[in-house]
Amino acid sequence: MKDLYGEITITKTESPKEKPDPATLGFGELFTDHMFIMDYDDGRGWHDPRIVPYGPVMLDPAAAVLHYSQEMFEGLKTYRSEGGSLRLFRPDMNAKRTNVSNDRICLPPIDEEFYVDAIKALITVDKDWAPDYPGTSLYIRPFIFANEPFLGVRPAKSYYFMIILSPVGPYYKGGLQPTKIYVEDKYVRSAEGLAGNAKVGGNYAMSLKSQVEAQAKGYSQVLWLDGLERRYVEEIGTSNAFFIIDGEVFTAPLTGTILPGITRDSVIRILKDRGVAVREERLAIEDVYAAAGRGALEEVFASGTAAVISPVGEMLWKESKIIINSGEIGPVSQSLYDTITGIQSGILPDPYGWTVTL
Repeated sequence: MKDLYGEITITKTESPKEKPDPATLGFGELFTDHMFIMDYDDGRGWHDPRIVPYGPVMLDPAAAVLHYSQEMFEGLKTYRSEGGSLRLFRPDMNAKRTNVSNDRICLPPIDEEFYVDAIKALITVDKDWAPDYPGTSLYIRPFIFANEPFLGVRPAKSYYFMIILSPVGPYYKGGLQPTKIYVEDKYVRSAEGLAGNAKVGGNYAMSLKSQVEAQAKGYSQVLWLDGLERRYVEEIGTSNAFFIIDGEVFTAPLTGTILPGITRDSVIRILKDRGVAVREERLAIEDVYAAAGRGALEEVFASGTAAVISPVGEMLWKESKIIINSGEIGPVSQSLYDTITGIQSGILPDPYGWTVTL
């Protein structure tokens, strides 16, 4: 165990919780017996890494996170293989992205090797919580937030880095059932120069109003357009968006307005290795609809840690509705889902070296 910040101490709970039935798991509703926590103080740096019983955190009412939203979070999963071992999927990418987010909102960086070691240590303590039912996993939520009590707009001088675990089932209750997407052309999630490429809570709070209004119209998620012209497709909800037109795959470029998704990167790598043309470039919503009109829009799907691949069966933009692939999951979406989840669970070989076995 790397001791850059000190040895990780472990205090076991004296009141372990009853573990849930893995066949009935929802998403993000239950939490394991323990959590990881580490302190940061200006002049001392990160210190006192520890695993303790899961429980509330004491915060001063003037804690900076409550007033100025200086915080970030990540999300990844560990999967139980058929042989019973636990596997992480590209955790080094989450560590790198954490420091990108940290830099954007003036949080102190964390050593990336230690970051992954801390995740492994907590999973080892709570490994019995990892479910083995098909479609389930142990969700991992690392996060950092400012806990210094003060009122004033500046970077804080003290922080917590924490990790919690949650046994989860499918993100969408319908599983791979195609979703209905509302194209948002009023509200904006991000724009160039903002923090769209950082995984910070403010980005998600900004999305709530649109999501509530979309759901009131009968749509489960929104497709965000660019913040300047409200013309170019960007993300679907909190996931990266892909469009297959005439056999080519389009996805928004990494210009700072969208999250550089780890599943997105995996999808692009797999498709290119299969000889599929992937175009990371701006795509106008008008061109998506024009492609649908001439029968060239073959599939639309979102990618992300929570759902892996989420196919889109219907879209609504300016009261104009299109149905994609007859409302069914397409062959590319299905194949990508099967491939990525197969690698994650160990059912399929991992030619990329993406998985880490605990």
